[in-house]
Amino acid sequence: MSTQLPAVTVVGSINLDIIATTDRLPTAGETIGGGVLQQQPGGKGANQAVAAARLCGSARMIGAVGDDAQGRLMLESLSAAGVDTADVAVVDGDVTGTALIVVDRDGENQIVVCPGANEGFSLEGVSFAPDETVLCQLEVGLPVVLEAARRSSGFFVLNAAPAMDLPAELLERCDLVIVNETEYELIPALADAKLVAVTYGKDGSAMFEHGRKVAEAPAAAVTVANTIGAGDAFCAALVLALRSGLSHERSLVVANAVGADAVGDPSSQAALAPLTHYVEK
Repeated sequence: MSTQLPAVTVVGSINLDIIATTDRLPTAGETIGGGVLQQQPGGKGANQAVAAARLCGSARMIGAVGDDAQGRLMLESLSAAGVDTADVAVVDGDVTGTALIVVDRDGENQIVVCPGANEGFSLEGVSFAPDETVLCQLEVGLPVVLEAARRSSGFFVLNAAPAMDLPAELLERCDLVIVNETEYELIPALADAKLVAVTYGKDGSAMFEHGRKVAEAPAAAVTVANTIGAGDAFCAALVLALRSGLSHERSLVVANAVGADAVGDPSSQAALAPLTHYVEK
């Protein structure tokens, strides 16, 4: 690893997104025709790392892909976005994680994740600098997230998605937890967390300290193209804004603007302007 720290180090999932776009989402047992199929890089971890690299010029990815064509494509995509992939493991005998996604004309989606190599990797041989900013999610095994929390001593952030019961040790280590409103309701322990950012879609976002609201910001108006990577772009932007010294409220405003740009982009890894563009708006 270079002596210059990345803006964010992301420990998380790397997936190939297989996306079917339809007029509406199917109901149980229903078949809908007329879909348009596309494949693109995804995974919450990779999405967040790419967003951070595009916003601030650098990011480090810790994760795993399979020893297959899809894994090679994911690594090439991460590197092309400016992400350091030296600590992405290529797992022999496993497949690259895959997300099967159906998106309707309003940008709403249904997602099934097949974790593949994301499920079995470890942090063996991986080290963190004392003041390195680390961002995790829950699309990889909880033991990996716990190990990252124990090994890192800098600013530690958890995007608690998908929602699950969180060990007290992990919550106590988090300097920031980021969730959407549904996840916030599904994880009651977050009411006692030191700092939690909650997104409310078109209703903006808010920040809570030990359950008390300390900041909020409205959402930016936008035409929805794809909601898949918007939350991940928000996470990366919020972490970068807070770490650059912006207030809670101003950081939410910046992250909302980045999330809005991501919603308006059909890609799960949206093209984003540098963070300074959103700070100066």
